[in-house]
Amino acid sequence: MTYEKAIQQLGEIVEKLSSESLPLSQATSLFEEGMKLIKFCYEQLKSSQGKIFEIKNQLDKLKMEEMQ
Repeated sequence: MTYEKAIQQLGEIVEKLSSESLPLSQATSLFEEGMKLIKFCYEQLKSSQGKIFEIKNQLDKLKMEEMQ
């Protein structure tokens, strides 16, 4: 699954929970699914943040080497 697909599914879940009168069991299942998607998205963002930080550090090192 991609981050973008997870966000899309989250939007659909929020819309269903907001606009439909759902049985409690179905609402609970949708909520649980939404929480799993949120966790997935958070992990994807955290991973991307780490990669960006690593790339920035590498660029900073290159700049320092050029200055010497």
